[in-house]
Amino acid sequence: MYIQRRFPFKSLVAWTIREIIFFACYASLATTLYFVLDIKWLQVPLPPVVLVGTAVAFLVGFQNNAAYDRIWEARKIWGGIVNTSRSFIITVKDSFHMHQNDQAKDETAELKIITNRHIAWLTALRYAMRSQKPWEANYDKIKQKKKAKFNYKIPEFDTPLEEELKPYLSEEEFNLVMSKNNKPNALINLQSEHLRKLTDQKKLWDFSLLSLQQMLQEMTALQGKTERIKNFPYPKQYASIGYHFVHIFMWILPLAIIPAFAKMGLDIEKVNPFIGEYFVWLNIPFTVIVIWVFNTMLRVGLVGENPFEGSPNDVPISNISRGITRDILEIIDEEKSNIPDPFENVNSIEM
Repeated sequence: MYIQRRFPFKSLVAWTIREIIFFACYASLATTLYFVLDIKWLQVPLPPVVLVGTAVAFLVGFQNNAAYDRIWEARKIWGGIVNTSRSFIITVKDSFHMHQNDQAKDETAELKIITNRHIAWLTALRYAMRSQKPWEANYDKIKQKKKAKFNYKIPEFDTPLEEELKPYLSEEEFNLVMSKNNKPNALINLQSEHLRKLTDQKKLWDFSLLSLQQMLQEMTALQGKTERIKNFPYPKQYASIGYHFVHIFMWILPLAIIPAFAKMGLDIEKVNPFIGEYFVWLNIPFTVIVIWVFNTMLRVGLVGENPFEGSPNDVPISNISRGITRDILEIIDEEKSNIPDPFENVNSIEM
C-alpha cells in the first residue's frame, strides 16, 4: 500500500497517540515521585543518558535506512514487472506468422490465452507476496485493527486466490497450477511450453521465441527477487537490538531530565520564585517530545521491514498488478466491458 498524499502531522500524532499518552503519564509519575514525594534518589546523571541517546539515534537511523532500502528495492522490482509485462504482450502480439484474414481468429485466440495466463501469473504472484510469514508480526493487526482504523480493503485478504485465477485459466491449467506450491513458477512454465508449441507449429518465428524466452527469464528473475525480499526477513538481531535500546533510553530519560530541570528551577527561583518552584514540571512536555521522536523513528523502521504485508505504506502491488492487467488487455484490444476496473483507493491509500 502507499498513502498518496503527504503524511500530515496530525495523522502522525494520531498514529502514535497511545504512546504519547503513556509517555506523558510516565513522565508525570516520575516528576510526582521526585517533586511531591521528595524521592531525590530517583535520578541518573544526564551526560551518560545523552551518550546512550546518541548511540540509539545512530542505531535507529541504520535500521530505518535498511528498511527503506527493502521498500525501494521492492518497488523497483515491481516497476520491472510492469515494463517486462507490457513488452512481453506487445512482442507476442507482433510475432505471429499468421496475420492473414483466414488465420486472424486463431491468432487472436492464442494471444488471449497467453495474455490471460500472464494475468494469472501477476495474480498468483501478488497473492504469494501477501501470504503470512512467521516473522511478520503485524499481519493480524493489519487484517483487523488497521483495516478498521484507516478504512481500506486489501483484495488478497477478501477474495480467495482460486476465485481470482479461474477466469483466466482453462480447467486443466487451473487444476495443475493449484496443485503446485509455487503457483507463479508453474504459470511461467506453462507459458514457456505454450510458446514452444506455437513455434513448433510454425505460428511463431524462431527468433521471436528467443526474445520471448528472454522476457520469461526476466520475469522469473524478478519473481525470484521479490520472493527473496518476502522470504528473507530483516535480520532480527538488528531489529531487536534497536527496539530494546530505544525502550531502555525511553525509560531512563525522565530520570535524567527531571533533576536537570529542577536545577534550572533553582536558578530561576532567584528571579521569579513562583516559576522557579514549579519549573521542574516543564520537563514533562520536553520529555514526551524527545521520547516520541525516538519511538516514532523506531516504528517507522519497524513498519518498513516487510514491504508486502499490506500496511498503508507498503508497496502497492495490488494496484500495480491491476494496472498491468488493464494495460495488456488494452494492448490486445479487449472489449472495455471485459477490462476490470482499478481498485478503489479509500482514504487515498493505494493497495
